[in-house]
Amino acid sequence: MFTDQHLPATGILQTWLTQGTYVSSPQSMSCSQHPGASVQSVSNPSHEHSHAPICTVPGLSGHTAHTMPPHPATHSGVSSQGGWELVERLNLDGEAPRVGEQAAALLRAPECPAGRTTVVLSPEQAIMQVHESVGHPTELDRVYGTEAAYAGTSFLSPDDLGSLRYGSEQMNITADATTPEGLGTFAFDDEGVPARRESIVEAGVLRGFLSSRETAEQLGAGTGGSMRADGWSRMPLVRMTNLHLEPGEGSFEELLADIDDGLYLETNKSWSIDDKRLNFQFGTQIAWEIKNGQLGRMLRDATYTGVTPRFWAKLDRVAGPNEWQLFGLTNCGKGQPGQSAHVSHGASPARFRDVEIGVSK
Repeated sequence: MFTDQHLPATGILQTWLTQGTYVSSPQSMSCSQHPGASVQSVSNPSHEHSHAPICTVPGLSGHTAHTMPPHPATHSGVSSQGGWELVERLNLDGEAPRVGEQAAALLRAPECPAGRTTVVLSPEQAIMQVHESVGHPTELDRVYGTEAAYAGTSFLSPDDLGSLRYGSEQMNITADATTPEGLGTFAFDDEGVPARRESIVEAGVLRGFLSSRETAEQLGAGTGGSMRADGWSRMPLVRMTNLHLEPGEGSFEELLADIDDGLYLETNKSWSIDDKRLNFQFGTQIAWEIKNGQLGRMLRDATYTGVTPRFWAKLDRVAGPNEWQLFGLTNCGKGQPGQSAHVSHGASPARFRDVEIGVSK
């Protein structure tokens, strides 16, 4: 990832608004360059979705390093497991001058235009896309319609297993309740099913659901393993564990290299998705123009929209394991009475072609 703290304080705002200079610093090094790195921080449960960067070495499922987290975090705080030493590794005082300059620049940045273009989602925005348009619709109780309270059902049907084209061949999604440092990591779920890693989408095809013992039996596939309650007084529900967009190959710079014109979107600002998890619109706090393979001007009020399987069909590349980041989410809501689950998601920067952006006037 990139950071701007090595730019001189004077003129940063004007540089971002005109030339869009964006240089790397030591904070952009992968965790493999930080011995024993395990970057996490404290939680702020005041928002339904509170995403947290986590940096661990080594990773699981081929993830050998996770990039240091971006600043600032989404919404009202960051969350994860760990002690104060993990908060210190976020280097909040060191990042504060850059974040302040960037916030000031954002107030004067031009608005993101409307149109269709290539979009690169930051890891933090990619995991929001995974959570809302893959995680919730693959919860099997939603698919069967036995749990529709709070967040709706699903556009999927049981017959889609093994046949539905969810996205492009670059789309690989796994549910892994054994991910080191994951907020959705456990030994057994609340039905006593051992934690494991399983494929949900493989090469773009739906290969699994998040399930309970009962719904797995009804489907005739799987063994459950996703049943959790948020306390003794609530019934377990089918919940996400740690749901990841698996990394592809190459660096972030290589992902940008063959983009003539596009947008890089980071730091989630808003999300809206229908109760079938099909039609969506997301917004980010900040965007950067991509011109001839390089990051350019800062833009504000960036949004993009799509239909879940059509959008994922436009995924044409995911960056490699060294760009992969793990984020925590403490307030995933479901059910009535409502329950909040702790989950994590991992992703590398992901590139989508021909995406509708902005709001037409």
